[in-house]
Amino acid sequence: MTAVKKIILATRNKGKIREMQALMQDFGIQVLSVSDVPDVPDVVEDGETFLDNAFKKAREIAEATGIMALADDSGLVVDALDGAPGVYSARYSGENATDEKNNEKLLEELRAVPEEQRTARFECVMVLYHPSGEWISAEGSCEGRIALEPSGDQGFGYDPVFFVPSLNRTMAQLSRDEKNAISHRGNALRRLRDTLSGFLDRLEAKSDET
Repeated sequence: MTAVKKIILATRNKGKIREMQALMQDFGIQVLSVSDVPDVPDVVEDGETFLDNAFKKAREIAEATGIMALADDSGLVVDALDGAPGVYSARYSGENATDEKNNEKLLEELRAVPEEQRTARFECVMVLYHPSGEWISAEGSCEGRIALEPSGDQGFGYDPVFFVPSLNRTMAQLSRDEKNAISHRGNALRRLRDTLSGFLDRLEAKSDET
């Protein structure tokens, strides 16, 4: 397997960048963000599924830069809201959405829903796309429920209202290492890691043929 590879994380979300760099620090791969590379296109996330959006981001950025791109799309799926906010998680409260506004809207939508019916999960799909057109993907999830009010000041997004019963805390009350051990993004990345060596070997073999 080629010893040195570069991967662009196809996001400008600083919270995601910190998490994914921490999770990938033992890969032996140079990790860049789109902010490190000039003229990276902004990708419109208009897919109907997490896979649609992750694939589109990874492909467009890999093709634009000539560097392998890793993209994820993730969101919160709430059973009592028929799967909402789903792919609209980042902009749930509208065009000028913020984490605080999104959480406020979510809690308002669930105001009359009893605690036992507030089940939810974070879901994540990751796509690693090589400019040659080869790609792999992985999925991860984390089960929990929506708290009655926000708690904690760690993390980002819906972390303050996502309660993890097994730890008796919200995501925003966990350390970075605790969160990475159970998070949807951490689970997806670990599954991606399981297939990464074979993927890179396949790319190298194809390169040797040309």
